[in-house]
Amino acid sequence: MKILVTGTAGFIGHHCAISFSKAGLTVVGLDNINDYYNPILKLGRLKEQGFDTSEIKANKLITSKTNKKISFIKMDLTDKNTMNKLFEEQKFNYVCHLAAQAGVRYSIDNPDAYIQSNVVGFLNIIENCRHHNIKHLVFASSSSVYGLNKSMPFNTDDHTDHPISLYAATKKSNEMMAHTYAHLYNIPMTGLRFFTVYGDWGRPDMAPFLFTDAAFHDRTIKVFNNGDMFRDFTYVGDIVESVLRLIQKHAQSDDSWDPENPKPSSSSAPYKIYNIGNHNPVRLMDFIKAIENAVGKEIKKEMLPMQPGDVQFTYANVDSLIKVTNYTPSTPLQDGIDKFVTWYKDFYL
Repeated sequence: MKILVTGTAGFIGHHCAISFSKAGLTVVGLDNINDYYNPILKLGRLKEQGFDTSEIKANKLITSKTNKKISFIKMDLTDKNTMNKLFEEQKFNYVCHLAAQAGVRYSIDNPDAYIQSNVVGFLNIIENCRHHNIKHLVFASSSSVYGLNKSMPFNTDDHTDHPISLYAATKKSNEMMAHTYAHLYNIPMTGLRFFTVYGDWGRPDMAPFLFTDAAFHDRTIKVFNNGDMFRDFTYVGDIVESVLRLIQKHAQSDDSWDPENPKPSSSSAPYKIYNIGNHNPVRLMDFIKAIENAVGKEIKKEMLPMQPGDVQFTYANVDSLIKVTNYTPSTPLQDGIDKFVTWYKDFYL
């Protein structure tokens, strides 16, 4: 079976490409390798997948030198014609859509990037799913969609109508667009709300990297809301295993779905939403302590107020994920941080 995985030069997509190929899937990875953060890290991930990065050229498909189950193409999701051509030529069975313009704070200063990548790009994905007989689309949403919701833990049957960042609003729009296509064209669509993913090959704009990098270079870190923040930190290996299992569980219509009392997480259409999190929120100061343990030194801290677009708590209810996949994300925080710091030292020091 052949699967398109978008964002394979990115953090989660990199791990998914390798894991899916080991599971027997033929993987075509796609990424535009933009400069939102240093492309050297993105190229490093592709090298880890076995690609000769000197061969990468726009819209040219290349094959890994070490893993014949993985190919890669540098392509922009917003380029409608080349996307259509890729789907026509490759005859995918499945799509795992992970590519997106990420980052809550960046969306405040660069809103256009989010509309182009996360809305226009997503439209090109679902249009091609419609026209090319895709059996199942699995796509990345985000815990950010819960916005002003204060009900804990976050449940996929909670309403998510009050996002507080444009990033979150684009992810909410993806869920609604997917439902529309599931309803109109009977295409199974599954949205995944990831909760604060961390681990080896992680993004340099996220807290694990920023804190670890500061520790090794004796810099001060910014600790927002004076450290009174809680995140459901989820190790990337748990994310990837959950995604792999869900790809094989096609979204189905919910026979018990009541249009007079509609559940947001399912539908009369083949549509489903899942949380993927460690279901164990960690105080930010405890997270920093785990990094200090792994690094072996205390990190200097600057305590600051809450930033616009941030939320104080994230906490995932993953009951439906466990029920469907028989898998529980549960990597202990210190174990995951130790793996991240080991990778950081290997790659950067």
